[in-house]
Amino acid sequence: MEGTEEKKRKLEVAQTTESSDDERCRTFVLHKEDHTLGNALRFMLIKNPDVDFCGYSVPHPSEEKINLRIQTKEKPATEVLKEALTSLNQLCEHVLTTLDTQVDWYKQRAVHMETD
Repeated sequence: MEGTEEKKRKLEVAQTTESSDDERCRTFVLHKEDHTLGNALRFMLIKNPDVDFCGYSVPHPSEEKINLRIQTKEKPATEVLKEALTSLNQLCEHVLTTLDTQVDWYKQRAVHMETD
């Protein structure tokens, strides 16, 4: 049986004091994450011309979570976050494919150098 910590959602929308009716302004809490994902997501979001503001923080070094704030011009912040996550995933897949290709090339080159 899973513990209550494992059942906790990985992503949630934080309740803020401002009006929650405006879907263009959201603070997301990403559990079990740190600066690695926070900085990469911030980078992807800032590149989006529809994003007015994006920032993240780690509330406390002993907590495994980040708070990600997104403010957009027109699109809902949730939609912009989904787009950024998809773009980041595609970028990571490209990097892994490129790395695998180069490792294979290096190994083949090393074998040819040994036989020469």
